[in-house]
Amino acid sequence: MWDEDREDRTRRRLAWIIGVIIAAILIVGGAYWYASREHTAAQPVAPAAAPAAPSAAGQISHPLPEATSGAALPALNDSDPVAHDSLAGVLGKDAVEEFLVPVNIVRHIVVTVDNLPRHRVAVELRPVKPTPGQVVTTTQGEITTLSEANFARYAPLMRVAQAADVKALALVYERLYPLFQQAYEDLGYPGKYFNDRLVEVIDHLLATPEVAAPPQLVQPRVMFEYADADLESRSAGQKLLIRMGPANARLIKAKLREFRAEIAKKP
Repeated sequence: MWDEDREDRTRRRLAWIIGVIIAAILIVGGAYWYASREHTAAQPVAPAAAPAAPSAAGQISHPLPEATSGAALPALNDSDPVAHDSLAGVLGKDAVEEFLVPVNIVRHIVVTVDNLPRHRVAVELRPVKPTPGQVVTTTQGEITTLSEANFARYAPLMRVAQAADVKALALVYERLYPLFQQAYEDLGYPGKYFNDRLVEVIDHLLATPEVAAPPQLVQPRVMFEYADADLESRSAGQKLLIRMGPANARLIKAKLREFRAEIAKKP
């Protein structure tokens, strides 16, 4: 089930993850929109089960190199200016000003990344701004599908993703990593390593099945759902990739693979 407003916010969120996450981006929020324009506010999503432990004995699976140069980082609660300026330096000032919610940037990215494999994402904690637009569906007789016209709504996001310099984004992420790590531990994961969780989440998104045709929808009550029970059971992050259409999803996955190669421990 999806809410139209949440889907818009989700779309921008996934653009952000790609942006750092992709910085970490990726980019994703609630996985629901109503058939009507009625909006139901999402509640913050607390961590469910703890993410998979990095490895036995608390070892780190994907360690990042420690920064050896540059000015000292500010405290996490004072980190918005440095996070904003660092991203603007890589993605461009205009893109950051258009998409980024400039408050609690690092904390919101961490919450979003951690929640992508779950069924809901905390919409109020989105790191990117909502955007206008509505989900487009097509109905023929008694069959309703997600319209291919809906995929075009992601064009601005795709332009940002296509132009993203993944190596530069990875350097920004590594430079700011202590802030991401602190935000992750503050979220309720003391002793866990955020980069391991990020790699785990990227792998989860990469496992999203490709749906060649626009998926069929059903409306058992007020809300639309995927007719395919397997698709309906997917996580918020995977549902978003499916909803973006196969071409857009392939682009996002390609960027995620590049980013993963930069931040994951080499075999």
